[in-house]
Amino acid sequence: MAKITETDRHTYHEKVKTYVSMTRALLKTEKDLVQEAKKNAAGAPLIKLTLTDEMLNLASNYMAVNGVSQVLLRVKNEEALNDARKSLYKAVIYLEEVVSNLIDVPFSDYEDKLKLIDSFNQDQRYEMIRKMGFAIDILEQAYGDNSKWRWTFVDLEGRFAATAKNIIDLKSVYVNSSPESPYYDSTVYHLRLIKKLLAQSADRYREKYELSTGQMLDFKTGISFLGALRRLHIVLAESEESDSIKKKLAIWKTKLDTDLKKQEEAKKRT
Repeated sequence: MAKITETDRHTYHEKVKTYVSMTRALLKTEKDLVQEAKKNAAGAPLIKLTLTDEMLNLASNYMAVNGVSQVLLRVKNEEALNDARKSLYKAVIYLEEVVSNLIDVPFSDYEDKLKLIDSFNQDQRYEMIRKMGFAIDILEQAYGDNSKWRWTFVDLEGRFAATAKNIIDLKSVYVNSSPESPYYDSTVYHLRLIKKLLAQSADRYREKYELSTGQMLDFKTGISFLGALRRLHIVLAESEESDSIKKKLAIWKTKLDTDLKKQEEAKKRT
């Protein structure tokens, strides 16, 4: 690795001054909005959607600082990446507080929450989800394949997948899926993305279970995501896809039962 000169450091600090100022401003905005949400219970859900967006902006800001570091200093800025990761978690948490973090449940279990953000239309919902997904992908790439945070991203992506599902109004999907609807494009693309995210999270949690933790909770969470995907196919009257996921679920549940029995037998022997 080439030596970092004082000139390099000076150039770097000059380049990131704008980002440092933006970071301070965004953190102040977050603080102000949190206080506003506490004072205004009725408007809190919409305020938290704004908080979600601001935290995505903050994460992007931190990732930009890392980009400058890589270009000028030829090293990753781990502190900036970690701050970006924390900001993304905040964004997901704020969104969970609005639409819930429920996975394999009927729409009726969280429908009332969506009524509180009715003015936040389908186009805006899809754009927020796209923005969040893009930020998570960019951060994961910035850390690299061998990052110690590899398995942490499984949880972040899973929570993101759940909110991506929960923010769409399934009762409006039929109407909005018509080419005549002004929300046709965002609805179709949003549904396509949800299916991809749910399937991906299911596979990633099983991978985490088998290659990292060995914790049954991870496998069960993967099964929950498969269940959520099947539930969505049923709502959309996609019987072929639903049947396919049903078969996959049966195989996974059999594997889970087998592994549970092996664990119980191992405990008895100790």
